[in-house]
Amino acid sequence: MSAARMLTGDRPTGRLHLGHYVGSIANRVRLHQRYESFFIIADLHMLTTRNTREDISRVAGNAREMVLDILAAGVEPDRATFYLQSAVPEVGDLNTLFQNLVTVPRLERVPSLKEMARDAGKEEMPYGLLGYPVLQAADILCVRAGVVPVGRDNAPHVEVTREVARRFNHLYGEVLPVPEMIHAETPVLVGTDGRAKMSKSLGNAIALSDEPAVVRRKVLGMYTDPKRVRADVPGTVEGNPVFAYHDVFNPDRAEVDELKERYRAGRVGDVEVKERLTVALNRFLDPMRERRARFAAERGLVDQLIADGTERTRQEVRQTLAEVRRAMGLTAAYQQIRRRAERSRRKADAPATVGTGGA
Repeated sequence: MSAARMLTGDRPTGRLHLGHYVGSIANRVRLHQRYESFFIIADLHMLTTRNTREDISRVAGNAREMVLDILAAGVEPDRATFYLQSAVPEVGDLNTLFQNLVTVPRLERVPSLKEMARDAGKEEMPYGLLGYPVLQAADILCVRAGVVPVGRDNAPHVEVTREVARRFNHLYGEVLPVPEMIHAETPVLVGTDGRAKMSKSLGNAIALSDEPAVVRRKVLGMYTDPKRVRADVPGTVEGNPVFAYHDVFNPDRAEVDELKERYRAGRVGDVEVKERLTVALNRFLDPMRERRARFAAERGLVDQLIADGTERTRQEVRQTLAEVRRAMGLTAAYQQIRRRAERSRRKADAPATVGTGGA
């Protein structure tokens, strides 16, 4: 069963953006038709960098927006199980057990953790953030996922999951699947400010739910070639964020090639290139806006999807935890203690034997 399952998801920190789409959502839309799909709303992972009461108070609303974004992107509600991570406490038990299967130096080599801490303004890395990949292993293995769609940032995390599963199976028997990674075709999308990664926290993202006017405003504010001071100056296409977006989101290859040729020759201005990108992006996002509006109009749909999915997932995780404990011998240890306690209780409750003797 596990080979036919997929686990994916996001932290409920806000609405999803184009970076999420190219990094994983496009893969999810394609794969969810082939696999039994679990979508985690990873609020416990959110706590590693955002753990104030105010942050937590936004989880319910952000979870709803996140699910709407995923449905808008093309995931069908009857082919997806959405669940809230913190409402499945058994995942924490698995996390505790898996923590003993990986070393601190191994976790310190996961490249994205320091970047996550830096982006969150953390001068020192919290213990929970260091253990992020182990909790992620618990997320993936708790539902016996056989495949995980990943972007460039996620691959080292999922490699830890694979190591945990192999180590567990070596010690306790073949219980857990070793999940396969399915990589995104476009692993990372630069931010509108030209920084290496689009991110909500960095304020350089175009949300999947942004209205056309908002998309235009953000595109017109994008960085281009910093050395190009006038439209008649030949510009550089390579590494130019606006053209990087054209390559991903503009299906009119002839138009993109023409713009690149004119840009290199100094025969087109940045504004025209950006306006053309605005048109392409809004055409790309229009079907998502329509799907989002349709699902949002169905009263209670998203909350019911999350509630039902969470209950279903918890049943699955309870079964996995029971099998993991049984394989490790933890269940037998407690059963042995209970049997001894029961025997002692029966002896204590048994009536005392009264001896008889002659005069």
